[in-house]
Amino acid sequence: MTRHESKARKNTIERVMHEYKHGELPRGRGGKVKSRKQAIAIALRESGASKYESPKKNRANLRKTKSKERHGETGLARREGRASSARKGTARKSAAKRTSNRKTAARKRRSKARKTGSGRRT
Repeated sequence: MTRHESKARKNTIERVMHEYKHGELPRGRGGKVKSRKQAIAIALRESGASKYESPKKNRANLRKTKSKERHGETGLARREGRASSARKGTARKSAAKRTSNRKTAARKRRSKARKTGSGRRT
């Protein structure tokens, strides 16, 4: 841990350890974290205070964690049922994006077929 931790780091470590104490901290392969040492390692990694990561990677980890916290993708939010409402907006966006990508691809295919002169002619 660093000597002077920012408020964001402290809050993240607090949240992760709270999840661990209440049996809500998820493991990567499913299930819950049982080991206190592993919970501490996860807390330090998520908060960007790990001594095993570069400063750049630590900043990226904290940024990623804060984004997840804002979108309600933490174990605590999932348990309280807040995660589902946060994901609804992103699901709509991704579906709209997929439709847009499909239309763009079809337009490109039609354009290419016109340029080359190949296409279905009867």
